[in-house]
Amino acid sequence: MNRAILIVLSVVVVGFLGGAWYLWPRFEREPPQIQVTPESDMLGRAPMEIVVRDQGAGLKSVTATLSSGGSEHTLASEQYAQPVSEKKITVALSSKLTGIKEGPAVLRVSARDRSWWGYLNGNETVIQKNFTIDITPPTLELIADDRYVNFGGVGIIVYKPSADTATSGVRIGDYLFPGYRGQIKDHPDHFIAFFAHPYNLPADAKARLVATDKAGNSREMGLVYELKNVKYRKSTLAIPDSFIQNKVAPLLNDVGARQGSPKEIFIAVNRGLRKQNEDKIEAITKNATPSILWKGAFSQLSNSKVEANFADARTYVYNNETIDNAYHLGYDLSVTRNYPVEAANSGAVAFVGDLGIYGNTVILDHGLGLFTLYSHLSSIDVKVGDPVKQRQIIGKTGETGLAAGDHLHYGVYLNGVAILPVEWWDQKWINDNIQPKLDGQSGEAIARSQESEARTTARKKRR
Repeated sequence: MNRAILIVLSVVVVGFLGGAWYLWPRFEREPPQIQVTPESDMLGRAPMEIVVRDQGAGLKSVTATLSSGGSEHTLASEQYAQPVSEKKITVALSSKLTGIKEGPAVLRVSARDRSWWGYLNGNETVIQKNFTIDITPPTLELIADDRYVNFGGVGIIVYKPSADTATSGVRIGDYLFPGYRGQIKDHPDHFIAFFAHPYNLPADAKARLVATDKAGNSREMGLVYELKNVKYRKSTLAIPDSFIQNKVAPLLNDVGARQGSPKEIFIAVNRGLRKQNEDKIEAITKNATPSILWKGAFSQLSNSKVEANFADARTYVYNNETIDNAYHLGYDLSVTRNYPVEAANSGAVAFVGDLGIYGNTVILDHGLGLFTLYSHLSSIDVKVGDPVKQRQIIGKTGETGLAAGDHLHYGVYLNGVAILPVEWWDQKWINDNIQPKLDGQSGEAIARSQESEARTTARKKRR
């Protein structure tokens, strides 16, 4: 009898524990999580994303409404027949805001899970967020433009966005060149933007002035200019075994590659390490001082000769086989061995160190997104953060990295993009294209001045 009772009790206990094990997860008490992005107090025509998650019993329903001016608009209302752990809802407010006036609004999002907690009703999360509706895009006024831009070179514009603008600049392809406020004489509300027509974009790529406000509303304006000097330079470099063994192979560890054939070693470094180095240069040269640190024309390394040009399309040949291609993003300048390297203009040291294929490198920040790069150095005489003056010695030339001989690799970058260096050596180009805009002259006044100068030059030539 006692044994029978024990068996029954054991079955009851096991059943109770099994039932508890089965039912307990269904009574979980963790409510769903709700995230709304962007995290702004302004609501405009830019898409808004609602992310709802529940890692327990799963989601049962999600509802989102927007109340404004006494009216309520349903943005989303979804019921799920099966448990859902995560749901993303992108709300195109531009189509939902029809008839809604600008002003205060309240967003309400509720989510319920499939838990049996709360008398089988589940856990519910409700968030309520106050917004100001703004569906009017910012305004843009172009003050001074650029009629001519060199391929791979720089254009300069001055513009005035409305006061509600949060970000602005020039977009071309996937590149965005930001504008900077407070640089124009007597016009603190005007912005200046230096932009490139990058070497790796087609000649017919279109540049646009763009502005976006806090609510995500955007306005664009096309920029019209004539693209000059559109040409591609090509060069072929034969790669000897000694160069691969002595210069390329020691860099394999930097790219995490294994030993292989000479061809495999060269490709691993020339592609993989080059990409790493260029990504790092881009990151450094996108972190600019928002004011001008330079003055006047930039200086070419004294007594130097240009040995290789900007944006050369290089073909690398090994044993009469083409094995790789790359752009040469700067000028190679040569004088004599261990020649003192001068800062091209005043600025601040943004980077010092070994940079893979570029070897020992110094990068200078000149403000407003403009940087210069000095590579293959044998020694460096500055450190990060140092202010530098034009023609101050920052190191000596060398053949570190993948340099085949002693020289300086000199590059100019604008907001992460390699640009044509030669125009920055030209005081006339700066006088014609930059200084009048910094002085607050309008585009029309600059054009009249340039036309007058052209007529004067033509008359002198006829005499």
